[in-house]
Amino acid sequence: MKLYTKTGDSGKTGLFGGDRVRKDHQRIDAYGTIDELNSVVGLVRCHIKDAELTDLLQTVQNRLFDLGSDLATPLNSKHADKVKRISSDDVTFLELKIDHMQSKLPELRNFILPGGHPSAAYLHLARTVCRRAERLVVTLSETEQIGDLPVIYLNRLSDFFFCFARFANQINGFTDIEWTNK
Repeated sequence: MKLYTKTGDSGKTGLFGGDRVRKDHQRIDAYGTIDELNSVVGLVRCHIKDAELTDLLQTVQNRLFDLGSDLATPLNSKHADKVKRISSDDVTFLELKIDHMQSKLPELRNFILPGGHPSAAYLHLARTVCRRAERLVVTLSETEQIGDLPVIYLNRLSDFFFCFARFANQINGFTDIEWTNK
């Protein structure tokens, strides 16, 4: 099978189920940003040495693929039941990981500056791309039925990236730098 199909040369792309939409459609923008986020998470994985933590990020990447296909498949599509969608278990998984990492971190008393160890800096980048994806999915949810879980998952995932960035700094011997208003 060839990588290129030429079917998108007119500025349209296909959703799962066959519908064709413009490439600047809100749905495409939303799941395209999920794809971008997945690439950033792949970049983070390049900077993490611990196998358990890279496995954790790989799990997140798999869920991001699920979320992308979820968003690429309208709920009223004839193929809607063939797509793995984000579940409340996926949200709970993130919450458990956040709670575990947070229990090992000092209490947060102020805003912190993104940076520190390269893995932490990239996790902060993932957090901001995740927030952008969340905003796009919220916008999509105002015109398309997508369910509540994509927004909930992205909200929690952003918290996960923030907590993981702090955790990555700690395990690599870096101290978070607090924001000062001076």
